[in-house]
Amino acid sequence: MEHRSLGRSGLLVSRLSLGAMTFGESQGFMKGVTSPDDEARRVLDRGLDAGIDTIDTANVYSEGRSEELLGAWLDGKRDRVVLATKCRFPTSGLDLSKAGPHQHGLSRKAVLRACEDSLRRLRTDFIDLYQVHMQDRSVPIEETLSALTDLVRQGKVRYAGCSNYAGYRLVESLWAADRRGLEPYVSIQLQWSLVSRDCERELVPAVRAFGLGTLVWSPLGRGFLSGKYERGRPPPAEARLASWQDTWKALDTPQSWATLDKVREVATRRGTTPAAVALAWLLARPEVSTVVVGARTVRQLEENLAALEVKLAPEDVAELDQVSAPAWGYPYSFIGAREPW
Repeated sequence: MEHRSLGRSGLLVSRLSLGAMTFGESQGFMKGVTSPDDEARRVLDRGLDAGIDTIDTANVYSEGRSEELLGAWLDGKRDRVVLATKCRFPTSGLDLSKAGPHQHGLSRKAVLRACEDSLRRLRTDFIDLYQVHMQDRSVPIEETLSALTDLVRQGKVRYAGCSNYAGYRLVESLWAADRRGLEPYVSIQLQWSLVSRDCERELVPAVRAFGLGTLVWSPLGRGFLSGKYERGRPPPAEARLASWQDTWKALDTPQSWATLDKVREVATRRGTTPAAVALAWLLARPEVSTVVVGARTVRQLEENLAALEVKLAPEDVAELDQVSAPAWGYPYSFIGAREPW
C-alpha cells in the first residue's frame, strides 16, 4: 500500500482509508445503512490485511458506537494505525434539539469535552488526526483553534484538521492560526466524486495554495458510481440510496447518468469495474492524500481495493473530466476561459 504525506505535515496516510461510518448498528440518521457488528469486524480486518492503516470515524457515527467498536477491535493494534475522528455534532445525532448546549458545536468547552469522550470510547491516549466535522460560525475561530492547540500540546491530539468548510472559512482559519501562533489545520476532509465536483471551485484551489492534505469522503457518490443503479429504475431495496431519497433525487439527473455511462465505458476499456474507475480518477488527482472508502461488506471493500491496480490513461481522465464538469458559474467560468483558477 502506497502512503502519501498529509499535506505539508509529516503524517503519512494510506492511499485508501477505511471509513467507519457504517460501523455499529445506528438508530439515528444512519439507520438501515450500517453493517452488523460481525461484518464490520471482517471489513476492518480485511482492510488492515490489505495495508489500509488509516481509519476515519466520528463521535456522531452510530451514536458513538463506531468509536466504541474500533476501540475494542484495535486493542493491541493501536500503533499500527493512523486513527482519525471528529467533533462538532452530538452523539445523539444531527438533531441538535436532543443535545445539551455544550454537547455540540466548536466552543472550547464542547471541543475539549468531545475529545475526552472520544478518547474514552476509542480506548486510546491520543488521536492522530482530530477533525472538526463542520464549521461553526457561532464561535470565534480563534476559540476553536486555541482548544485544538491545547489538545496538541497536551499530547492528546497529534494533528488538527477540518471538514465541510466553506472556502472563505478555511482561509480565515489558516490566517487566524498564523496570526495567533496556533496549531493550523493540516488537512480538510471534503466530499468529492465524479458526480459531486463542487469542491473544485474554492476548496481544492485553497488546498493547492496552502499545502493542505485532503481526505475525500463519498468518493462513489453515495454508491451511485458503483454501477448497481439503472436509469429509470428505483434504487435496489438494500442500497443506501433507497433510504436517502433526497440524495437519490439530486443524483437522478441527465448529467449524472451520462457520467455513469462514461465510467462504465472506461471500466470496460480497462477491464475493471465502475467503482474502481471512479476511485482511480480521484487517486490520480495530485491534491488527494487519501480516499475514504465506506464499505458495508467485505465484498464492497474488495471492489474498492481493485482501484489501486487501475491506471487511467490521459484520454480516460479527459473524457471523465469533460462529461462530469458542472456549470462552474461566475467568476470561475469567466476566469477559466482565460487562465486556470
